[in-house]
Amino acid sequence: MNNEKSTSRLEVLLSCMHLDGWRYIDCLNIKGNVTLINQCDQNLTEVINEGGRKINYISTTERGLSKSRNMALKNASAEFCIFADNDVCYVDDYEKLITKYFDENPEADIIAFFIERPERHSPIYDKVRFMEPLHTMKIFSPEVAFRLSTVKKYGLKMDELFGAGSEFAMGEENIFLFDALRAGLKILYVPVKIAGLLDTESTWFKGYNEKFFRDRGAGYYRMWRRGYHFLIWQFAIRKYKLYRKDISMYRAIRCMYKGVLEYERNKVVSDRR
Repeated sequence: MNNEKSTSRLEVLLSCMHLDGWRYIDCLNIKGNVTLINQCDQNLTEVINEGGRKINYISTTERGLSKSRNMALKNASAEFCIFADNDVCYVDDYEKLITKYFDENPEADIIAFFIERPERHSPIYDKVRFMEPLHTMKIFSPEVAFRLSTVKKYGLKMDELFGAGSEFAMGEENIFLFDALRAGLKILYVPVKIAGLLDTESTWFKGYNEKFFRDRGAGYYRMWRRGYHFLIWQFAIRKYKLYRKDISMYRAIRCMYKGVLEYERNKVVSDRR
């Protein structure tokens, strides 16, 4: 094994489950530093310096995607970080691209890049631009890169009530970005591809059922207390063609409002712990 230490300014924060070992990162074309959180049946930490990269391999018995992301955040140390899942395969020069755009845009605290996936083959915007709250709702976690020092300074982290394996299975990245904007951070969108998704089954999307709408309603309320009614109704109307065979619009809206109430109950319980 090559013990050469890394000089990379970027660290991938990778969340996985039940891996047999850290070598899986090669399948994702991760060529630089990585903090790998492996949720499994043991608690163990290893630090490997190999091929000019530092691998911080943390096995944990904790469960939940947001807990995994927060553990990675806590253990990260690079100048820039980017969230990752086990189905993201990076382009060869991803490190160079990400650091380049941070260096060229010192006012940007967070940069959202483009990851190609089955439902999205082109960037959501065709030009570099700063993002307002509603713009961030089209971003998903592995597209989010950030200056680690800024995120830690403002105490930003994933809300552990949201995300796969949590009470509400979606919306954690959008909540993170809304929280960042509320704290005064600036989010830049860069329409440059840094990765593509491997062909794997979604860990949370099981169709447009009642739980889907319940979880989405809870997420909207957590994101934007003053505007969640607008978010609920616009989604119900705008996405009707996608879900109309599975559930009525009336039922979808009702389930989203049910999610609001259930979030409040869960928040009270969580705050008491």
